[in-house]
Amino acid sequence: MKKSDKRHIAILGSTGSIGTQALDVIQAHPDRFQVEVLTAHSNAELLAQQALKFKPNAVVIQSEENYAWLKDRLFDEGIKTYCGADALAEVVEMEAIDIVLTALVGFAGLRPTMRAIEAGKHIALANKETLVVAGEIVTSAARKAGVNIYPVDSEHSAIFQCMAGEFHNPVEKIYLTASGGPFRGYTYEQLKTVSPKNALKHPNWEMGAKITIDSASMMNKGLEVIEAKWLFGLNPEQIDVIVHPQSVLHSIVQFGDGSMKAQMGLPDMKLPIQYAMGYPERLQSDFPRFNFVDYPQLTFEQPDYESFRNLKLAFKAMSDGGNMPCILNAANEMAVDAFLNRGLGFTEMSDVIELAMQSVHFIGKPTLENYFETDAETRSFTNSRILEKIG
Repeated sequence: MKKSDKRHIAILGSTGSIGTQALDVIQAHPDRFQVEVLTAHSNAELLAQQALKFKPNAVVIQSEENYAWLKDRLFDEGIKTYCGADALAEVVEMEAIDIVLTALVGFAGLRPTMRAIEAGKHIALANKETLVVAGEIVTSAARKAGVNIYPVDSEHSAIFQCMAGEFHNPVEKIYLTASGGPFRGYTYEQLKTVSPKNALKHPNWEMGAKITIDSASMMNKGLEVIEAKWLFGLNPEQIDVIVHPQSVLHSIVQFGDGSMKAQMGLPDMKLPIQYAMGYPERLQSDFPRFNFVDYPQLTFEQPDYESFRNLKLAFKAMSDGGNMPCILNAANEMAVDAFLNRGLGFTEMSDVIELAMQSVHFIGKPTLENYFETDAETRSFTNSRILEKIG
């Protein structure tokens, strides 16, 4: 990228944790980035504030009840305002867009990401579920369209950074690091009684509610394992997880000669966001710097696959392939919502996910339409099991 160039960015999910931090990065580099599109699910007030500040070409709100207010609020600014899932999928095709940052939560990210790829847009991917659900189709479409997928998750960004200049060298293994979340060291019996309030207190990272619960249950790491398979073209046996409570070493790549490369830094999502949007350049930043003296001991331990069953279920879904990761993801999204809002127990989330994996129709070679059908079937099945659990 030449110094005079600006990359025009569409941020899908601009009012969430990743989206707001991406806007902080853009604000710090006004000579390098231009906001072209902002979207939100229902937070019309914050979306309006962002639009008034960054002056995008267009905004999309998915919630119809907030559309009229938002359109009226932005009318005098000449900012195009759209509403609904169809508009979200269409807006990414705008000619001026260079990179689409997909920061939506869950399965909802798949459709607009696919549309962006088909329109030839590079992807900065913060929506891991897109690759979890349909990794083979998404990566194949990206190769066909000649677009790049830049990982935004800190762990996958770390692997991507470690592989820079090494793409001709075969990878022997990768290690995704996990903080262990707020319940590291808990037994299965202890986990039965934890509350949503406890689960939302992550020791190291500031994230949205859904991903924070996934981190507490280790499902987030399980989804990252599946995502890594597709991002880096790996076999399941080449991927491992190691618990690293300090969240300083973000992941490791081991090469065929036995050497290992790791990427380190303080836990701050702005760094991988900036790296993805600015790649291949490392843009200057004023982010806090890591000091070894502040971390005299970095520790590592094996995950507890028996207490944190979600991680084991994710590895099984990856090995089974087909639409099984889609089933895993849809059941988990339903379970997390039920844990946060409907009284489902923490360990009961794994119960309903496992039941869905055993019961929903398995498809070995799914089409994109099959994934949408599987998602709907799984959500219906999982909801019925949740109702049985909560009475």
